[in-house]
Amino acid sequence: MMASEFLSIDLPAILVAVLSATSCGLLGNFLVLRRQALIGDAIAHVALPGIVAGFLIAGTIATIPLMIGAMAAAIIAAGLIEIIRQAGRLESGAAMGVVFTTMFAIGIVLLEQTDASNAHIDAEHALYGNLESTLWLGVTNWNDVLSREALSKLPRQLVTLAGVTAAIAILITAFFKELKVSTFDPGLAASLGLPVKTISTALIVVVALAAVAAFEAVGSILVIAMFICPAATARMLTDNLARQLWLSVVVATIAGIGGYGLAAFGPQLWGDSHSLSAGGMIAVVAGLLQTVAMVAAPRYGIFCRARRRRAG
Repeated sequence: MMASEFLSIDLPAILVAVLSATSCGLLGNFLVLRRQALIGDAIAHVALPGIVAGFLIAGTIATIPLMIGAMAAAIIAAGLIEIIRQAGRLESGAAMGVVFTTMFAIGIVLLEQTDASNAHIDAEHALYGNLESTLWLGVTNWNDVLSREALSKLPRQLVTLAGVTAAIAILITAFFKELKVSTFDPGLAASLGLPVKTISTALIVVVALAAVAAFEAVGSILVIAMFICPAATARMLTDNLARQLWLSVVVATIAGIGGYGLAAFGPQLWGDSHSLSAGGMIAVVAGLLQTVAMVAAPRYGIFCRARRRRAG
């Protein structure tokens, strides 16, 4: 492979995959520990009609209109869940399932009935993403990578995700103690005067921002997987939250690079010239890493627990 092909086609896609997985994975640690892992799933579903509406109203796929639309959809979804729960006397899980699946279906219908597909937003991309079209044009060799001209041509998705990932890392670092206390012991956090509800709400807002930033490039399947798999894998390997955050980043990076590599170059090993879905393969690799951790983790893995039972 020529350097120009790698730099223009593969490198930006790999970076977008890693940043998407990292931004979602970092937040996923707190969702998993709070037993709210499926909130990422929910947001990925309800965001779709908001993203389409944002595009139709603004006429552009710029980040801010899409994020505003997704946030508006999330607010509407929260209201509908409460209405259905009270009017239908359903438990919260059932009400959430009705709203999330219905809104996702509405988003798919909007995609099919509008010209959103002309802006590379369609049903297939909503599910699997569009990593393969993340191109960095004008870069022909490694010497061009840090030039001003090349940096000005960075893909919009890459720039957005870099900013969102950096912001998430800064927020987690700045409010680590507050997040830690409110996650493990909300009662203690409240007694210390911490605004527990505000922290929870802010966490969900940031989760929504990460989901929307990653949604266009990697699709809903990968967004859902990255909110859960890196955090759940890291949780199997340590009881220390700070270490868990770092491990989730490592897992997300391995999944992003490994999944894209297998999707792009794996079929060539058995003589097939066609590549696989990068978003789908990254999710598969993340799931495999989770499986390995479940089986072989040094303390919580199946083998280790079986040895302890035999020894006991």
